[in-house]
Amino acid sequence: MVGAGDGTPQGGPEPGGARHPECSCGSRGARGVDGVRSGKKVPGRKRGLAVDVLGLVIAVVVVAASAHENAVGIALLDRVAADTDTVEKALADQGFKKAVVAHGEKVGIEVEVVARNPAQAGFVPQAKRWVVERAYGILMLHRRLVRDYEHLPRSSESRVYWAMTAVILRRLTGATVPAWRTT
Repeated sequence: MVGAGDGTPQGGPEPGGARHPECSCGSRGARGVDGVRSGKKVPGRKRGLAVDVLGLVIAVVVVAASAHENAVGIALLDRVAADTDTVEKALADQGFKKAVVAHGEKVGIEVEVVARNPAQAGFVPQAKRWVVERAYGILMLHRRLVRDYEHLPRSSESRVYWAMTAVILRRLTGATVPAWRTT
């Protein structure tokens, strides 16, 4: 799911977006959580992120690459609903179907599927969805997230949280640290 929530109840930015990337990370047969993504025939895992309006991670879900987007969307909605009570709306990309929207109603989160304008050709950033894409770009600057080195999905999820912690600290302190790619 992609995007950001509407409104800001009781101050502070409201968490409210999530996205399922089409990330096929290399995997080594990690206890039944790897799979082959049907479109690309690449073994690995998919990462799903829920981010707030600032692009900070609220929830992470790591599943087999063969898992459907609906499964990731439902798992993300469950995590977001369990961890926060301020999320009211989530924007989702076209990979999510009616099952995610229906599940969002059950957990109290309005899910809006953002459709691409068919009249636009080429790459056109969609409103609010670029926040999630930027979060993925920032996370890919962390070496351990470029490939899937972890055996367990929980370990992969924790690496995303560690990387986002470093991003938050860097934003708060204003420090500039060279990325591993530049050294």
